[in-house]
Amino acid sequence: MTQANAQPTRDILVTSALPYANGPIHLGHLLEYIQTDIWVRFQKMRGHNCHYVCADDAHGTAIMLRAEREGITPEALIERINREHQADFSDFHIRFDNYHSTHSEENRELSEYIYRQLKANGHIAVRSITQAYDPEKNMFLADRFIKGTCPKCKAEDQYGDNCEVCGATYTPAELINPRSAVSGATPVNRESEHYFFKLPEFVDFLATWTRSGTLQPQVANKLAEWLDAGLQEWDISRDAPYFGFEIPDAPGKYFYVWLDAPIGYLASFKHLCNRRDDLDFQHYWRPDSTAEVYHFIGKDIINFHALFWPSMLHSAGFRTPSAVWAHGFVTVNGKKMSKSRGTFIMARTYLDHLDPEYLRYYFAAKLTSNVDDMDLNLEDFTARVNSDLVGKVVNIASRTAGFVNKKFDGQLGEVTETEKLAIFIKAGEEIADHYEAREFGKAMRRIMELADIANQYVNDEQPWVVAKQAGEEARVQAICTNALNMFRLLMTYLAPVLPKTAAASQAFLATQFDWHNRSNLLENHRINAFTPLMQRVDMALVEKMLDASKEELPAATTSNPTEVNVEPIADEIDFTDFAKVDLRVARIAKAERVEGADKLLRLTLDIGNGERNVFAGIKSAYEPEQLEGRLTVMVANLKPRKMKFGLSEGMVLAAGPGGKDIFILSPDSGATPGMRVM
Repeated sequence: MTQANAQPTRDILVTSALPYANGPIHLGHLLEYIQTDIWVRFQKMRGHNCHYVCADDAHGTAIMLRAEREGITPEALIERINREHQADFSDFHIRFDNYHSTHSEENRELSEYIYRQLKANGHIAVRSITQAYDPEKNMFLADRFIKGTCPKCKAEDQYGDNCEVCGATYTPAELINPRSAVSGATPVNRESEHYFFKLPEFVDFLATWTRSGTLQPQVANKLAEWLDAGLQEWDISRDAPYFGFEIPDAPGKYFYVWLDAPIGYLASFKHLCNRRDDLDFQHYWRPDSTAEVYHFIGKDIINFHALFWPSMLHSAGFRTPSAVWAHGFVTVNGKKMSKSRGTFIMARTYLDHLDPEYLRYYFAAKLTSNVDDMDLNLEDFTARVNSDLVGKVVNIASRTAGFVNKKFDGQLGEVTETEKLAIFIKAGEEIADHYEAREFGKAMRRIMELADIANQYVNDEQPWVVAKQAGEEARVQAICTNALNMFRLLMTYLAPVLPKTAAASQAFLATQFDWHNRSNLLENHRINAFTPLMQRVDMALVEKMLDASKEELPAATTSNPTEVNVEPIADEIDFTDFAKVDLRVARIAKAERVEGADKLLRLTLDIGNGERNVFAGIKSAYEPEQLEGRLTVMVANLKPRKMKFGLSEGMVLAAGPGGKDIFILSPDSGATPGMRVM
């Protein structure tokens, strides 16, 4: 066997987007951190100097207001969230070289330095703007902290910049009956001096940089549209009160959270360099650096990372990233993550029920280098993990290790299947290329093809049969030696994805997994006793995880804008799905209030062949006595749902923007109970 050639050592700095320090990590977040961690572990296995840093994004109005509601300081809040985030990441085997916070001295110093460089280079503008102001809280309000009635469709309780009901966009000044979502007060307009980054001055630079191979083609194409449409100056300041860093020489003015958040990448790395004598911060961030810097991010924050960030770095005299790689969103069972369906799954809820390496493998098996969304189909998740990891990979060791331990005192023999093992060794470079290109799905498919070869080899050789034949001990030992060397190579290739299982496999085989020395096979080598490396996914535990994640649908109205969670328009369905819905006219035989419910009325509906009990959220529009005798339309074949107040056996359909404007059929519409609505 020939020794695999090692590549020249590279100096690589890798980051993931900073999670916001205002809530827990969920599975949507984890896609990015798992993707990044796999790539970093691969680079380290290949012998490169690869460093993975991250931090909590710890500034902003939302954090300030949450801390106020909890009766604690913002510092106490972000410290607690930081501990929770790090625990979740650690338990998913995500290994940072440094995890920090944007609320740090390193970040303060770097933010001030970069700002002063931008200002010295003439890239900061100062001018007064008019903003909505909360006279009770004595604070300026961002659009998301203003709510009111949509000026287009008259839907109530809408944000200050767009309507969730009709999709209209507008300014807060156009809202009907606007109010502060913080205090409920009516906002007033006030002028305030703000600081702007002159982004339009970087159009030529960005036109070149975004087409230099630093971005995925589909991202570069989208940014080209934005550049052609023209860029606006970016407001980088916020008025007190605000939790963040005060702008130098501008009392009462603070850096907008999105200015110091990406600088947090530099700050976290600086924090690491300060503790490591072998790391030079300037080597990675000076303009002529030979090191590589990569950002893994979600597609929703492309504008910050591919327009604002490289322009700031360029002006301030730092190098720009080698690449910014975006990924798509996570759906579960084909739909957006939903609390009501139990598919808005927190990291800790998952960990309470399932092995984190199941998810690491499933994400890896579906990840590409593109910006596509990824669906976590839980039935496919269960089947794929059980088939690939348990049924194929781990199965090789469990089928052969027992013979070596029992018959040969744990001693491997000579390798006899050199041709098959040469295929496994050669495949390592192809798999490495897939990892490097972030084509993890292709890497997993090639690894499973090799696993199929190994299992077929064991099936053909049947060591359990040969072991019963006299004088065939050496052959049994050789078969198992060959198979366990195949297993070792498979686990070497899977180690970036399955670090815990790889560590257990190394202990069992009494060896280390080394990508470059993978051609040095285990011969005449003593292994340790085999213990099960992975259990099958139990679908019952998946169901328990979903049950634990379920919540009642949140109300559309709340005094806290950061807690609003209005369900978005659902994914499109085709006609065959719609045709399954059985809509029937129903007469409201009885209507009554529901004790303890703010929005519900209990309706007894006559649908022509019996009565149904339905809870309807129309209390704001009707008194019970107004409804009796009226007609409505109901979904008659909806599966009954057990609610807090009883069993609901269908759903009433109504129309209108909400509040008092909710409409059902009138008594004289000409319809009869039980009539099908086509």
